[in-house]
Amino acid sequence: MTATLRAAVVGVGLTPFGKLPGRTADDLGGWALREALNDAGLTPGHIDGLITSRVSNYEAIAADHGIQPRWVTHLPPEGRMAGVAVHTALAALATGQCRTVALVYGNDGASAGATYGGGVGEAYGTSASLVTPYGMTSPGAFYAMMLQRHRTLYGTSEEQLATVSMTFREHAALNPNAVMRKPVSLEEYRSSRFVVEPLHLLDYCLINDGGAAMILTVPEAASDHLRPPVFVLGAAQAGQLVESDFPPDDFWAGALSTVGARAWAAAERDQRDVDALMIYDNFSPNVLFALEGLGYCAPGESGEFIQGGRIGLGGELPINTSGGHLSESYMQGWALSVEAVRQLRGECGPRQVADASLIQWVCSAPIVTSVIYGKEL
Repeated sequence: MTATLRAAVVGVGLTPFGKLPGRTADDLGGWALREALNDAGLTPGHIDGLITSRVSNYEAIAADHGIQPRWVTHLPPEGRMAGVAVHTALAALATGQCRTVALVYGNDGASAGATYGGGVGEAYGTSASLVTPYGMTSPGAFYAMMLQRHRTLYGTSEEQLATVSMTFREHAALNPNAVMRKPVSLEEYRSSRFVVEPLHLLDYCLINDGGAAMILTVPEAASDHLRPPVFVLGAAQAGQLVESDFPPDDFWAGALSTVGARAWAAAERDQRDVDALMIYDNFSPNVLFALEGLGYCAPGESGEFIQGGRIGLGGELPINTSGGHLSESYMQGWALSVEAVRQLRGECGPRQVADASLIQWVCSAPIVTSVIYGKEL
């Protein structure tokens, strides 16, 4: 049954990113929704399914934009929900719950003063009272501990990890919608302050305002829209939730491996055919962990694997071609899904991956998801 969960992405929308005062998360999600509708050549009346995340609620989005869905769901705000949203949409379309579904996300984090775990009232994890006294007050502390373990086990160096930040900034420099576009040198990376050692400031994702939206429909309706369709060929998810307050010994490799295999099986494609990879880079070490868990390189070899331009534009495996969360924006995975679609439609200008036909998107911690996007069914 998994192999039948397919859909066509017929519309995508993004807002500008940065600090956009005076706009709520609902305003930003609605802005992105209008962009996606225009992109698809649709009106709100065509939408009969709705999935929302990080906005106030689905009712507000539907009422404000004239959507009368026959199927609806609202997901929690965490970044891991971007992949869950796509997977849920596939199931709704495949089972006839709706025919055309809008996925809407809005984030006013910068204007609202969000710190994602570092401030009062933003405790991190499911059992914050147990871990906060030991310094585990934010996702950054979590990833800093994982990176330190990776270094101890495999010798991963600061210079190797810097490649992630520097490469993604190079990509962002070609993206007019990116928040951070100034190139980063190795010396600038190394001299940037530690936030939670060994993580530097430039290892952290941005906090910003913005919105993202996608419109998916059943495959047989793919050609009835303005833009060339991009197909969701396969998707999978797996939870690693037990004891998720503490960093896993395997850097989520077990769950990543399982999800990667299931997504490729559903897509009936092969990992060797991938043209670009979109990885949830809330912190730069997550790129290393994802590459190893998905099998692009062996455990402990990701630091060396990403050298020599391999993950840059024109390289063997371009990653986060828009600049990712480190430099484009922090849209919790949603903007990276939009980037995958636009790459496959050939709309990314100077940062275009030549002749891209297959792209994998992945998000980890602690619900791991992977989506395979392709030009053809």
